Amino acid sequence: MTVAYFDCFAGISGDMILGALVDAGLPLSDLKAELAKLRLQGFSLRAERVSRQGIFGTQVIVETEASGTERHLADLTGIVEGSTLSGHIKASCIRVFRDLAGIEARIHGQEIGQVHFHELGGIDTIVDVVGAVVGLERLGVERVYASKIHIGSGTVMTRHGLLPVPAPATAELLKGIPVYSTGIEAELATPTGAALIKHLASGFGAMPAMVVRALGYGAGSKDLPIANLLRLAVGRAEDSQVNDDASDRVVLLETNIDDMNPEFFDHVHEQLLKRGALDVFLTPVFMKKNRPATQLSVLAPAAVVDVVMNVIFSETTTIGIRHLEWQRRKLQREIAVVATPFGDIAVKVGRSNERVLTVAPEYDACKAAAQKHNVPLKVVYDKAKQAAMERFGI
Repeated sequence: MTVAYFDCFAGISGDMILGALVDAGLPLSDLKAELAKLRLQGFSLRAERVSRQGIFGTQVIVETEASGTERHLADLTGIVEGSTLSGHIKASCIRVFRDLAGIEARIHGQEIGQVHFHELGGIDTIVDVVGAVVGLERLGVERVYASKIHIGSGTVMTRHGLLPVPAPATAELLKGIPVYSTGIEAELATPTGAALIKHLASGFGAMPAMVVRALGYGAGSKDLPIANLLRLAVGRAEDSQVNDDASDRVVLLETNIDDMNPEFFDHVHEQLLKRGALDVFLTPVFMKKNRPATQLSVLAPAAVVDVVMNVIFSETTTIGIRHLEWQRRKLQREIAVVATPFGDIAVKVGRSNERVLTVAPEYDACKAAAQKHNVPLKVVYDKAKQAAMERFGI
């Protein structure tokens, strides 16, 4: 299996990913040919060999004829959907854009369709996202891994004013992913870089066992106290070293509550998910003296366990929490977009060994389509599931 490992010792951004891919052997002409499928005017691409703290890498520069264009999610997805890129490339890129839009909407208190992307809607961001996805495919990469993310510190100037580093969107995107800072005052991880690595990487941590066949260094534009480079290793991992189904470790936290207004559980559930919990569920139980109670169960990555515990202690009446680390096995998951009589609907796809085993239409997308076309929700859902099953041959 061909795997790629991003060493994010100086952070990560969209242009650094492109630079690392080109430096690792992706011909710039191939990248340009794939990006031409977007039918997007007003930009050109060039690559330069540059030195950062004595280490040479490649800086990919997106030159645009205009700047400051504000786009909505529909504009970005429309550009991708109207391209001649392959279906799975389109789905991967749209998934990244949807996540960026969802984060921006939550931060600024808007509906997802109302979000102006500002900096994130520029041509360079579209090029970064699509270029990263198609570039990895061109290099034959089947699985991506990454190190912990160096995020930097200080402040960064945006159209919303002076914001802390990591920027709010970056911080939201990196929830559940191991991060660190050495105190360098600069924005090392950008929202685009965070969104890409979140969706591309199957795991974060030490470099997996692999025989490296290519190394690339993608250069950032800033001069930093450390080499401003993103290192990419591409090589061969034995199939026994890399599971086709993603595997990770999660922590199960549980507590029994019998003295709290049950209406509060909705708020608790919402706060836990906001703080990085993977899942939250309630179970009716009977405690001593047959008192009815509710067992609150939370699944969370180890990196956010302390944060999740603080939410439980502060938002509920419990005075103790049980926790246990579990090994978890997951199907490979992705979001595909299928055409229905009610418009395009996002569908969650579960794979094992490249074989699609499950498809499930996204509830929010189905609900929005049902309301728009004034049809029953179940009709939209069934049409989307049927389209997905036909597309993936289930």
